[in-house]
Amino acid sequence: YFADVMAGGHAIGWFEIHAENYMLDGGPIRKQLENLRAHFPISCHGVGLSIGSMDALDEAHLQRLKKLVEWLEPSLFSEHLAWSSHGKNYYNDLLPLPYTEATLGRVADHIDQVQATLGQRMLLENPSNYLEFATHDMSEIDFIRAIAKRTGCGLLLDINNVYVSSVNQGVSPWDYLDAYPVEHVGEIHLAGHAREKDGTGGVLLIDSHNAKVADEVWELYRQMIARHGRRPTLIEWDGDLPDFRTLEAEAIKAMSMVAVADDNDNANGMVAHVAK
Repeated sequence: YFADVMAGGHAIGWFEIHAENYMLDGGPIRKQLENLRAHFPISCHGVGLSIGSMDALDEAHLQRLKKLVEWLEPSLFSEHLAWSSHGKNYYNDLLPLPYTEATLGRVADHIDQVQATLGQRMLLENPSNYLEFATHDMSEIDFIRAIAKRTGCGLLLDINNVYVSSVNQGVSPWDYLDAYPVEHVGEIHLAGHAREKDGTGGVLLIDSHNAKVADEVWELYRQMIARHGRRPTLIEWDGDLPDFRTLEAEAIKAMSMVAVADDNDNANGMVAHVAK
C-alpha cells in the first residue's frame, strides 16, 4: 500500500508498524519507513518481547527495540499481555498466562524493564482468549488494573479481542468494558475475526485480522467512545489483504463514529478526553 499512501488523497492520518519487521540498519524496507515517518505519525507495536514469559526478557531483543525506537521516535509503543518464548524456543503465537500474584509480579518487572530501557511509557494490550486457566487468582480486568497501577504503563484496548474472548468464554463483552480501567487507555485496536466451531460444535472465534470489523465489534466501539471519548484507533488487517480503499473505508467508519461522539459531547456541554 506504500504507493497508495504516499500518493495522498486519502483519509488515513497515522500508521502502526510491527517493531520486529524493522529491526535492521538499512535496506529498502527501512528506507520506506523513513519516508513514511516523514509524513505521518507512527505507532510501534511489538510482538516478540514475551512480556508474560517465566524467563528473563531477551536483552539482545530489547536492545534492538531500543535502537529502533530511538531512531523512529514513535508516537506510541505497545506490546501484548502474553508470552511467546520459553528458553530458546520461540513460538509464532501470543500465548495466554494465568492471572496470579506470581505472574503479576513477573509481568510488572518486565514492563518496568522495558519502560526504563526505552525511556518512555508503554501500552499493554489485552489478549484474545480461547481457553481459561483453572489457576487464576484474579480476573483479567483486576490483573490489568493492577499492572497499570504498579508500573504506570498505559493500556491498548483491543475491542475485537474483548469480543472474541467473551464469545469463546461465554461472558458479556459489555460487562468487561464496563469494568475496564479506561482512564489508562492510550490506543484502541479494531479488527476482523473468523468464526469456526470447536470440538463440541460450539462457536469458536479466531482473532484472524483477515476481514472487515464485525458489526458487534463496531457497536462496542461506538458505545466505548460515546461514554469515554476518542482515542487513537487502528484498523488491524494482516491477512487476505483487500484493496487500499477497502481499508480506508474501515478507517473512515471509525472516524465517523468519533465525530458523532464528539458532536454529542459538545451538545451536552461535555469535554471529551482527547489522546494525542
